Amino acid sequence: MGITYALLAMLCFATNIMITRYAVARLPVEAGFFIVLATNVLFPAALFAAELAVRAAPYAWNWKGAGLFAIGGVIGTFLGRRFLFDAVRILGPSRASVFHSTAPAFALVAAWLLADEVLGAYEIALMALVWFGLWLTQPRAGSVQALSPEMLRKGMLVGLLTVAGFGFGNVLRGLAMRVWDEAALGTVVASLAALACQFVVTRDWAGIAAQLRAADRKAVLLYTGCGVFTSLGSIFISLAMTRLEIALAVLVVHTTPVVIFPVSVWLLKNREALNARTVLGAALVLAGIAFLAWR
Repeated sequence: MGITYALLAMLCFATNIMITRYAVARLPVEAGFFIVLATNVLFPAALFAAELAVRAAPYAWNWKGAGLFAIGGVIGTFLGRRFLFDAVRILGPSRASVFHSTAPAFALVAAWLLADEVLGAYEIALMALVWFGLWLTQPRAGSVQALSPEMLRKGMLVGLLTVAGFGFGNVLRGLAMRVWDEAALGTVVASLAALACQFVVTRDWAGIAAQLRAADRKAVLLYTGCGVFTSLGSIFISLAMTRLEIALAVLVVHTTPVVIFPVSVWLLKNREALNARTVLGAALVLAGIAFLAWR
């Protein structure tokens, strides 16, 4: 069941990456990110209220779990997700999804340091297989629009910050679930912490207000969709890490190129080419996931 939850999270985050491409083109991310974070709070809060109304288990607050969710929200939701928007805008969805897929390397180290999680040779070998497959899915030179050296350097820095945020943020979320099994409410806490950080660092309130006033309905709906899918992704990965090693759950969640590349070809009319190399890479990724599930 852990693999299933992780795959559902992956599909949610892959959908978010694709929607982000269109959202940032209609409304600057400085204003749009507030819509995403507000949705990240309100949508899982509604899910938690519905869950609480039907479940038999009583609700209990846990300060340690809430604190870990909050720190994970600052690192993963505020820093990681905010930089992901910039990575998609600078690099495009395919390159951004490749950066997104390297976060398990950070998660593997963080899970070892923070959660005393040690994987066996079988799991390490499968992780290597999946990473090799993800490397094959990377766009080859000339297969996507070329970037200037300055934009490439900026994109690389933003991408590195993105994966570091997601990697360490997810490990903290996994630690929180070990002491406080509240995926939806934990997502609310993490999102509130991220929203508070965004309020603190924001300076141009007049500009953001002007952007929001000028935003059309489609732009607001696109950013709201980003918030819904990232909320669901956060909930699903939290559930996955209660049934699967943290590093393995994060690995599966970050196999977004398997979805991004074929969808990009279809939507972008072959601007981001799908070829035998990427097909082989996707096959290796899926094989690695299948063997993890069989384990």
